[in-house]
Amino acid sequence: TVNDDDAEKIKKEVLSYFSEDAPFLDPQLSLTTVADDLELNTNKLSYIINECFNANFNEFVNTYRLQHFKKIAQYPKNKSITLLGLAYDSGFNSKTVFNTFFKKMEGLTPSQWVKSIS
Repeated sequence: TVNDDDAEKIKKEVLSYFSEDAPFLDPQLSLTTVADDLELNTNKLSYIINECFNANFNEFVNTYRLQHFKKIAQYPKNKSITLLGLAYDSGFNSKTVFNTFFKKMEGLTPSQWVKSIS
């Protein structure tokens, strides 16, 4: 277990790491990689993500990937890149995972979402 002060400190470290270093862009990112980079025990990191963010590691990472996708999909210069290409550029490494996660979070398919913002 982790006390509240430690949990809050680790939570801030995780948020800072993900916003500043964008490790989610690496399709091979793993819990072990993040734990090593933050010099944390994998069990402690997993516990923090589960308890503080109410998500498992993959959901947590894919949320960042989805946010990145939604940002870059709106850039006019990226209109010629396929949605799947943008998904891969955002760190997703599977079409199925991308489409499933997108629909779960947004309630729309990626294509429907793009049409809705145009």
